[in-house]
Amino acid sequence: MKIDRLSPLQLFLATADAGSFSAAARRLDIGPVQASATIARLEQELGVRLFERSTRRLRLTEAGEQWLPHARQLVDAWLAGQAALRSAAGLDTPLTGRLRVSLPSDLGRQHLWRWLEDACAEETASGLQLELRMTDRLADLLKEPVDHAVRYGEPPDSSLIALPLAPHNRRVLCASPAYLARHGHPEAPDDLARHECLRFVLGESVHGRWRFTAPDGSTQAVEVQGSRVADDGGQVRAWALAGFGLAYKSRLDVADDLAAGRLVAVLPGWLGEPAPLHWMVVGRHQLTPALRRLAERLKSRCEALAGLG
Repeated sequence: MKIDRLSPLQLFLATADAGSFSAAARRLDIGPVQASATIARLEQELGVRLFERSTRRLRLTEAGEQWLPHARQLVDAWLAGQAALRSAAGLDTPLTGRLRVSLPSDLGRQHLWRWLEDACAEETASGLQLELRMTDRLADLLKEPVDHAVRYGEPPDSSLIALPLAPHNRRVLCASPAYLARHGHPEAPDDLARHECLRFVLGESVHGRWRFTAPDGSTQAVEVQGSRVADDGGQVRAWALAGFGLAYKSRLDVADDLAAGRLVAVLPGWLGEPAPLHWMVVGRHQLTPALRRLAERLKSRCEALAGLG
């Protein structure tokens, strides 16, 4: 990372968010010793201690808590001003540097990685480094060495900014024709108690409470059971394709399978849970015109895939 007048403030914010010098150093591509020394110089310049240090944890002092919103304002204003000047001068550039993105495993492996490659090619992003993390674990953008995440659901943290990719996406209950031929079609959510349901680990818990909206607008939640649980959305889809049970998946994940007849939508009169897809970033300074263009390209691909509008 280039050391300049803004870097100590960026490092202070990254350390406060991540809770450690080492995590902040990884995010900003500097060594932990350099990170600690930079914070020490900033504290000397301000005349206060910003962090309480111990062998087990690092936390903001009272002065650090007071300085935090001001530092965030300064960094955001500086970077927003730079972006405005570049735009006014016609110097807006394509995607450059390193793009570190966490993607949901199933949609990421099926489609998103290719869409990102296509978008980068359209940007003629010479020298762009693309670093992808395929995981369904909810990546903490404030602590992990990624700058962006594509995730289902609403942003889990108020400090994250979300660009909608598929705001109207929902889950769909589906199964293979072979499974339905053996076990029959459920006609209402209550019927799921008699079926093998393929469950997904969401965060730290099993997603075993499936919610539906009836044709009359009423909602119903059912507790489902089954002998197979996975923390990878792609594995749940693979089990469904192999005929092992019913899956409750994002429509984006199974759109190709539904279109090809490999999976069949079940309970078609009932709406599945909302599963909006977002591109999430930390801080408005990352919302460059190039990134917004990238998000718009991905949004159009999502709409084309599942007929979403």
